[in-house]
Amino acid sequence: MSSADAPPVAGGSLLIAWQLNSKNVLIVGGGEVASQRIDSILATDAAHITVLAPAKGLHTRTKELIDAHTSRITYYDRRFSGPAEIHKMDMVLTALDDVNRSREICEMCRKARIPVNAADIPELCDFYFGAQIRDGPLQIMISTNGNGPRMAALVKDKIRKALSGGEGEAIERVGALRAKLKERAPGVGGQLGRRRMKWMSQVCNTWEIDDLTRLDDAAITKLLDEGWEKNTVPSPQQLFHCSKFAHSQVSISKTWPVLGSFVLGAVCTTLVFLARRR
Repeated sequence: MSSADAPPVAGGSLLIAWQLNSKNVLIVGGGEVASQRIDSILATDAAHITVLAPAKGLHTRTKELIDAHTSRITYYDRRFSGPAEIHKMDMVLTALDDVNRSREICEMCRKARIPVNAADIPELCDFYFGAQIRDGPLQIMISTNGNGPRMAALVKDKIRKALSGGEGEAIERVGALRAKLKERAPGVGGQLGRRRMKWMSQVCNTWEIDDLTRLDDAAITKLLDEGWEKNTVPSPQQLFHCSKFAHSQVSISKTWPVLGSFVLGAVCTTLVFLARRR
């Protein structure tokens, strides 16, 4: 049986990159888990966070985040009061020790069709956070689908050790190359779109991570001129070293006459000196 014919493995989740730009997120609770949720949401672009929790129960980290991000976090020193709290919310996260209260909030969210996550209660969650690795634009999520958060953390550590540390920068440079290519070859879909996608794939498949990090603006322009425009993918050696090699050839060609004269002069002087000694 081929892999295409193999039945899908059940029990998994749909892993997606959820864009929360300008969305409203409600976090109920102020403890350590709540601070982790705040950290996760702050990493997204421009999502606004509302935190409901009594001040006396705020974790130190939670309070620090609230004080440091007043433009993105609205804090209310009180408990969750009812359905009105979730009005106009796009996502709700509970971080409470009270399981029954979390269950009530989840039921309210489901009636309002608002995705909800209840910390430490997998069966109530519409989605999980998982263990995450972040390096600039690179985000890697490891999920055990609620079976073992600690195992997710262990797997995350193994993956992090396997990374070189330059992946995030390389992705940023590839993004810059892709943007410049779209300026030269604009449009969505069609033959041009397919050619553009194929060329970008060839660059990523041919170049190493370290080479991609060297794609500054000048190198990007050169790669597009010598690669895209000529329907080829130059190797990093061709792109970065040809000019240096040519320069060294020119330098050597200019240096050889001078060097040759110096050597010849030294030989002649030595011969004269030896002749005089005789």
